[in-house]
Amino acid sequence: MLQSANKNDNNPNLDKVAVQKILNSVPFDRGFHFFSDVGKYTGETAVNLFSFREELRTIELQSVRFHFGRRDFQNWVKGTLGDMELAERMDRIDAKLSDERLKRELIMVVQVRFEELQTLLKAL
Repeated sequence: MLQSANKNDNNPNLDKVAVQKILNSVPFDRGFHFFSDVGKYTGETAVNLFSFREELRTIELQSVRFHFGRRDFQNWVKGTLGDMELAERMDRIDAKLSDERLKRELIMVVQVRFEELQTLLKAL
């Protein structure tokens, strides 16, 4: 019972349209373009939450650290995909973690949120 209450707390005011917006693809130019440093594009771009999760799995640690330190991930998830909850969860990850642990935590947070949204979409 408590678990389902928590899930609802994590999805305030999300209707089917809002969930679909978060999960849908965006145009390439609005995708998340991974860089390893300023001006050093890795050639990888995520255009939806699924591809973002997949890119996180393979992207270099330097790119993860670069973007996390600038809050780029959170800003894209919130501003482009419209997922305030995921952005807040990312903000709660400790920036002092090792690069590998930071990457694992980000992947886990994105994976859990992706699964929650898919489940919610089916229930709506």
